Amino acid sequence: MPKVTLISHTPEPEKTVAAAAKLCYSNTGADKLMENLTADKAAGFVQMLAEIGHESPIEHASFTFAIEGVSRAFLAQITRHRIASYSVQSQRYVNKGQFEYILPPEIEAEPQAKAEFLQAMAEAEHHYERIAEILAGTHKARLLQQGMDEKEAAKKAAKMAIEDARFVLPNACDTKMVVTMNARSLLNFFRHRCCSRAQWEIREVADEMLRQVCQVAPNLFAQAGPPCVSGPCPEGKMSCGEMLKVRERYIQMKTGEVE
Repeated sequence: MPKVTLISHTPEPEKTVAAAAKLCYSNTGADKLMENLTADKAAGFVQMLAEIGHESPIEHASFTFAIEGVSRAFLAQITRHRIASYSVQSQRYVNKGQFEYILPPEIEAEPQAKAEFLQAMAEAEHHYERIAEILAGTHKARLLQQGMDEKEAAKKAAKMAIEDARFVLPNACDTKMVVTMNARSLLNFFRHRCCSRAQWEIREVADEMLRQVCQVAPNLFAQAGPPCVSGPCPEGKMSCGEMLKVRERYIQMKTGEVE
């Protein structure tokens, strides 16, 4: 299961957004922006922005997540959301011998498919370690010939070896990352990735990210989730047809009734 942790965020995110909005609609100077800006007033500003569709002020609130227990396939999907910052565990510098992997539920539920999958993972691990071993030997010999100290040569050769051995690692190979998005980007992310048509792994992560940001900025994310939470389903004939169920689920998630 993916592990998602909100590790930091803009202090008082809704007040920050409200201050930016306040500047847009009044002659208030910078030194007065936060003056008398109570939580209730901030909530009012945030709700107004949502009603009139003024989204730029919400970009001033950002949220940073640590995400673990996800696949490289997940990485390929989340980095399509380009207005964000990513720091990802490197397969070039981190040895992935005996790597952990993500087992899709549909494969786990089918014994024959699971057996094939586990065999593929074992073979990938074997080939990764064998290629790394061969390349490390070749690199070390060359570095020694160039006059490098044996200990240093072995260390450098091992790093050089995994840089190319990683090419046999599967999409299922686990990874971890730190992701930062501003609130506007998050709303877009939730709109696409909380939908039931999204791939299961990124949907699980999106749901958990949404649950956690709602705890610190409930008004900012009151309408967050798939499109059908706040309006009609845009999927046409591809719709899941369960709009009311989906809406109820996200209401419960945001109020803390669903873990």
